[in-house]
Amino acid sequence: MEYIVNFTICSKCQKSGGSCGSDPSSDRFVCYCRDGPQPFKCIKPSTSKSGLRRKLLFGSGAASSLLGTMMLVALVTRANRTRETSRISFLLSRRAIEDQNVAAFLKSYGSLAPKRYTYADIRKITNFFKDKLGEGGYGSVYKGRLHNGRFVAVKKLKVLKDDGKDFINEVLSISRTNHVNVVTLLGFCFEGNKRALVFEFLPNGSLEKFIYGKEIRQSLQCETIFNIAIGIARGLDYLHRGCNMRILHFDIKPHNILLDEEYCPKISDFGVARLCPLKSSLISMSEARGTIGYIAPEVVCRNFGGISHKSDVYSYGMMLIDLVCGRNNPTNEVQDSSELYFPEWIYNRLESMENAAVDEVMGVGKNELERKMILVSLWCIQPYPSNRPPMKRVVEMLEGPFESLQMPPKPHSPPPSGFVFDSSLMSTS
Repeated sequence: MEYIVNFTICSKCQKSGGSCGSDPSSDRFVCYCRDGPQPFKCIKPSTSKSGLRRKLLFGSGAASSLLGTMMLVALVTRANRTRETSRISFLLSRRAIEDQNVAAFLKSYGSLAPKRYTYADIRKITNFFKDKLGEGGYGSVYKGRLHNGRFVAVKKLKVLKDDGKDFINEVLSISRTNHVNVVTLLGFCFEGNKRALVFEFLPNGSLEKFIYGKEIRQSLQCETIFNIAIGIARGLDYLHRGCNMRILHFDIKPHNILLDEEYCPKISDFGVARLCPLKSSLISMSEARGTIGYIAPEVVCRNFGGISHKSDVYSYGMMLIDLVCGRNNPTNEVQDSSELYFPEWIYNRLESMENAAVDEVMGVGKNELERKMILVSLWCIQPYPSNRPPMKRVVEMLEGPFESLQMPPKPHSPPPSGFVFDSSLMSTS
């Protein structure tokens, strides 16, 4: 018997898991596998036609799923990019409007415009906001130092969402002033929501601490208090008459009066100020501005009259009462409604002219200057604007003799029918 073996084919058969053999009927080579004889080598189940079909179908489903996921990710990414692009476009548009406002302001003032600082400059000037001088609803104030060694006060405003009009309005208002009793603006920073004002540094801080801090208040002599009162009155008179545009402050209070090393007062914080022509006596206002306890009645209720520079006169009168008599707590946090009638309480005691009652209000040994300031303040806080003197007249009343002052109508009560303020009632020599 003769048998010829093809070792190459047999080797492939064995490697595929089969055994070499031959077909008895034809003597041809056969590879015997578990699923039956095959011509050359065993075919694995995973690579069979049915298995290959299942693999292709599975691969197609996985590819579809992967493709869907990729499309979803692409859509989400595109939506986020569109949203981000819209937000950036809005911010750029708003920034452009803000820059236009600043550019227009700087152009209108030319070389007289205050210096514009970058936010990096502000951080360097304040030594990264290390020395805080105070804090309020508008933001915080820090002590700083310019490159020439001059100390400054930097007011860093809180993040705002407006287009910068109120900020530019404040810069514009202060930039129009040049008076010994108005704080000097040295520069500003406007970079989007990063805004700051650079003022001259006043070492004695605000008048508030000399009113509500009893230990500090004792250090102020009567003459010093009187000079502070006159200085504030002169500063307000300048704002109302001395500029080419009348400036209405609308927030005169002890917190916004700063004192230099010689206790010379300077009006500050023009955040809610309004500009109006000198010939205009009344202005319109959509919302009340000021601080409760110092805000004029007509600013809240139009039944008292129109809003004008007389609104600042009322605030000055309330502050003057605080300066002379003091109160236990700031009026903007008053809880007891009787505090709002504090001027009437003083008036009743002055009207009686009883020494004990007067001493109860002003303290034993108080002099004529304090009584003069109280009488002037009562003229200033008349409920109706027409009954209040202008600031020019207030200065004259304070500088004139006490004997020339007449008792004003009682505050917080209706004035006599047809009564209006008449400077002849308080003539000065």
